[in-house]
Amino acid sequence: MNASGANLFEEGVREGGASSPAPATTSAPATTSAARERAAQLRAQIDHNTWLYYALDAPELSDAAFDSLMRELIELERRFPELVTASSPTQRVGGFVPGEAFAPVTHATRMYSLDNAMDLDELDAWLTRTILATEPVEGGPAFVCELKIDGSSLALTYRDGELIRAATRGDGITGEDVTANVRTVRDIPLRLRTPIAGEIELRGEIFMPKASFERLNAQIQAQARAEAKDARPFANPRNAAAGSLRQKDARVTSERDLATFIYATADDAALPAQSQWELLAWLREAGLHTNPHVALCATPAEVRAFCERACEQRTSLPYDIDGVVVKVNDFLQQRRLGTTAKAPRWAIAFKFPPEEKTTILRAIVVQVGRTGVLTPVAEFDPVLVAGSTVSRATLHNLDEVRRKDVRVGDTIIIRKAGDVIPEVIGAIPSLRPADAREWEMPHACPSCGSPVFRDEDGVAVRCSSAECPAQQLERLGHWVSRGAMDIDGLGPKLIEKLVESGLLVDVADFYRLTVAQLAALPTGEEKYARAMSPEKREQTGDFEKEPVLLGETVAAKVVAQIEESKTRPFARVLFGLGIRNVGKTIAELLCHRFGSIDALCAAAEEELCATPGIGSVIARTLTQFFATPDNLRLIEALRSAGLTLAQEPTDEQSLPLAGLTFVLTGTLEAYSRDEAEELLKRLGAKTASSVSKKTSSVIAGPNAGSKLTKALELGVPVFSEADLLTILATGEIPPVYPDVL
Repeated sequence: MNASGANLFEEGVREGGASSPAPATTSAPATTSAARERAAQLRAQIDHNTWLYYALDAPELSDAAFDSLMRELIELERRFPELVTASSPTQRVGGFVPGEAFAPVTHATRMYSLDNAMDLDELDAWLTRTILATEPVEGGPAFVCELKIDGSSLALTYRDGELIRAATRGDGITGEDVTANVRTVRDIPLRLRTPIAGEIELRGEIFMPKASFERLNAQIQAQARAEAKDARPFANPRNAAAGSLRQKDARVTSERDLATFIYATADDAALPAQSQWELLAWLREAGLHTNPHVALCATPAEVRAFCERACEQRTSLPYDIDGVVVKVNDFLQQRRLGTTAKAPRWAIAFKFPPEEKTTILRAIVVQVGRTGVLTPVAEFDPVLVAGSTVSRATLHNLDEVRRKDVRVGDTIIIRKAGDVIPEVIGAIPSLRPADAREWEMPHACPSCGSPVFRDEDGVAVRCSSAECPAQQLERLGHWVSRGAMDIDGLGPKLIEKLVESGLLVDVADFYRLTVAQLAALPTGEEKYARAMSPEKREQTGDFEKEPVLLGETVAAKVVAQIEESKTRPFARVLFGLGIRNVGKTIAELLCHRFGSIDALCAAAEEELCATPGIGSVIARTLTQFFATPDNLRLIEALRSAGLTLAQEPTDEQSLPLAGLTFVLTGTLEAYSRDEAEELLKRLGAKTASSVSKKTSSVIAGPNAGSKLTKALELGVPVFSEADLLTILATGEIPPVYPDVL
């Protein structure tokens, strides 16, 4: 029952117009009345041909003929400016939008994300559950399959057929207003061909075709060469589309070749459609661009066949896709199935298996972490994997290098774990050069030259020097990271410049920085200052350059972020210190047990070991840290700067979740996992990273793995994110388990 045509993957983005003569034009109107009539004719022709071009991929006019109509309308509106309307095709070319270009926009209804099926077995399981949970209908439920576009979500609001607002997805509830930029995207109609009374919010994906992405990056590189600057091309079409959509000057967006596929609405009751299939037909008729590669499937076998074809032929499309979205077709059945806290139960995203590529391993280099651990990193010929070019990936430790048996010169296999993190799968031994040798960990630190040693666990190799420059940079970076002090604007490059300038030695120095010091800091880039004299230019062949400084505006923002970090709770300060073996959970345990940095400093090793969750290794690390004079001086400097080094004591036994231990696994939508754990702890609960018989409950989101499996084996109660929200709101555990959907 495939309704998408014989060839599922025909060209879906038009590259050129059909050859046809330019339409005849009339002489210039002499009166306002005649001009109004002619302008209406031109707009109707332009809108109609835009619809044919983008929505139906069936143009009737050549590009030259279309441009002729547009030029005539532009000239007409120039002579009679009172005829200009907001929905005129001439208003697509945006001007500069100052100030409030990205004001917040609340969506008509929440823009949910989708649960994922990571393989065909998971897809089959979802289809089976959905069929069982769906109200019985003749022939069973039908499913609509749509390609999952790798772009940025977009919401378009029309009032009485006129485009009045466009917004990004944001957090699903509130997005950013990008109306001025979206009005420049030519396949988005400024007025619907079939208007609906009142307001409707239509949704889809905005993306950049592959060919347009390549042209844009080529332009960026050519401009960089002309200006003698480093090129900063976009990593992939998805980033290019998102960056183009959020330009502060709409003229820049208008120069980028963006396209859309629209496929949803915030309220299906507002449209003359009873199903997803009918909605797609209405969207096309209304002038929106919809993806031609869709199918109406009656059985799970047809759904699976569509997904398999899409996976096989994904590279033949002129735009990037990363899966297939499968939806229950009937809107009434969708409403009966409902949603979880994160996603609709009536839809799922089948994700393609990780893309694997081969390349040549050129080197294995060593990075030094904040605790002195030496980590081997593979450097290989750049290769495009899952939408972006990668050239480095961690090899974790020497044991992993040995297990994967990778050697310099090998042809290696690269993929992205979860389509995000580059990963070396292994080598192809049959292609190994004859002179390839096993890689060895260096005997001296590559940063400071100090001797290295094997950790107690026999896995990690560490630098023996506490003064190692690489460790210093990593400690400073850890302090400003999320989960620690979360200081926005202080990236690795800026921290490195601050260290080079002598302004930054330890984390306390962050709180001594001034706006003036930061504003005068060279960023490492240069700009042309003025032309040299002809004589000097003849000698050097260049223009005079001067360093680019950070500037007062950026400096003020960074200082404000540093000041705000003083309000972070004691547990985050303790974690931010980067004490070996003291992660976020251990830091929170110590804060609850001892209450202040002074009590922690005074605690003996035996007292630390008596704290649940603290063993002898961590206790020894803590006593050594607080026995070091430099560390004690650092703590006093942080105290003088006004940071929080104590917390108010709480009667944990009086809190509603006291005595309960939770394990979180899978993906959460409403909160990050760290945020959810912190909220549970505020209610007296403990959180753990592994499941055991002592675990009270497991919160499982989509993509939950071995932790969920173990919980089911042990009979530990399992709850969904919807149940988690109930627990956080009421402090009570739900009396029943969630359903399988």
